[in-house]
Amino acid sequence: MCYREGEFLIGDHDVWLGDIGGVNFYMSEAQYEYWKYTQLIIDVVPGRGGMFSLEGPEGRRFLTRSRVFTEEERQALGL
Repeated sequence: MCYREGEFLIGDHDVWLGDIGGVNFYMSEAQYEYWKYTQLIIDVVPGRGGMFSLEGPEGRRFLTRSRVFTEEERQALGL
């Protein structure tokens, strides 16, 4: 989901993963534990998105793809 800055309250159990186009990207700690060995690729594509996300009225949606890191990548990342 994409929210305007300040509309999503970041909690103590949210993990900052980086930014996408200058916008901070967070994931809950529980989700991070599940996905931490995975590269997430987030694109914007034509179509309808989530009802509460900013991209919905624009006729675009997020598409998330993933792949498991190789052993070499996990070592480089310290995982």
